[in-house]
Amino acid sequence: MSDKVFALIDGNNFYVSCERLFNPALHHRPVVVLSNNDGCCVARSNEAKAMIGLYSDRQEIYSIDESFIEWTGFRPPELSSLATRLRQQVIRWTGIPVGIGIGHTKTLAKFANHLAKKHPDFKDSGICNLTALETDALRDYLLATPTNAIWGIGRRWALRLAALGLHNAWDLREADSSSLRQQTNVVVAKTALELRGTRCLSLERIPPPRQQIISSRSFGQLLSEPGPLRQAISAYTARAAEKLRRQATYTHSLTVFLNTPPFQERLPQYHPSVTIRLQEPTQDTLTLTQAALRGLKTIYRPGYLYQKAGVMLLEISSAQGQQRTLFKEQETHSSRNREQLLEVMDLINRNMGRETLWTASQGLARLERSKEDWRMNRRHLSPAYTTRWDQLPHVQAS
Repeated sequence: MSDKVFALIDGNNFYVSCERLFNPALHHRPVVVLSNNDGCCVARSNEAKAMIGLYSDRQEIYSIDESFIEWTGFRPPELSSLATRLRQQVIRWTGIPVGIGIGHTKTLAKFANHLAKKHPDFKDSGICNLTALETDALRDYLLATPTNAIWGIGRRWALRLAALGLHNAWDLREADSSSLRQQTNVVVAKTALELRGTRCLSLERIPPPRQQIISSRSFGQLLSEPGPLRQAISAYTARAAEKLRRQATYTHSLTVFLNTPPFQERLPQYHPSVTIRLQEPTQDTLTLTQAALRGLKTIYRPGYLYQKAGVMLLEISSAQGQQRTLFKEQETHSSRNREQLLEVMDLINRNMGRETLWTASQGLARLERSKEDWRMNRRHLSPAYTTRWDQLPHVQAS
């Protein structure tokens, strides 16, 4: 067995912990943090990321509140001590409690993190080091874990595995690899190997470019007129195009969709979508917006109350190896100007705030955003404790 191990550091109840950090009155009280239309804390501290890096130069930021790190050359007791120091420092520096799971593979580290946060044997310390366990002890924990609780195995695959007689994580670990791959897929087969301690997944130091980019929101109120829908689709397309440029990729096609309220059955239901193939791959906001508005015109139907709209960019690729049109002229001065315009637009929006500059099709009502009836509701938005002077928390001496 290699002495190389993975540790997963995961913030406990992360959004709630963020709220409690700035509002101590929420401690020891039931707290629910709502998403999009009612506000959500979605910022990750650069200081917190850098602090994890102090403990290992090999790190993968897996999500907003999770980070894998790789440790080499430590014995099991040393790993437990290192994790304890790391956990204490995160709490001391950020106020966010974290769970730490350690295993010889990323899947085992993820499983260990689950035990660290949920299992009574580890909940007090917040740390589960599987490398320090005997095989029999690990077997007991895996036997008590259903397959759908294992990273990479969802509800559908859990049903498929149950039909094969694999009901828990230990069953999956002990399954024959070749048969499992034939009856499921390579992801499930690799998950089983990772549960055995065979490393199939490495750290992703640089996140791979997204294969799809979706920009979608629910409206602040139901819409029926095409004007506000055009503004919303234009805004969502601009946001998606900005993400596309940020990862230096191009899209070959896009999908536009509309939704009526799915849970209001008394209202007429209509959930259309259309996919538009672009003449050539692009990352240009104006080109994509024109295509998206053509798509909206195709699927829009009067007489419906729309709750949500969105744009999805598909067939995303890098600049290399793009399939250009046969009769495409050489790059013109005008197209180079367009690229420079978008670069400046991105720079200004990045430095001065999102949507400081916007396209005309997004509507002049943006000058008075309260008049934009398509914007999502944010009545219970959490204060910007760390970025707005007027929203800093107030402290009074007793």
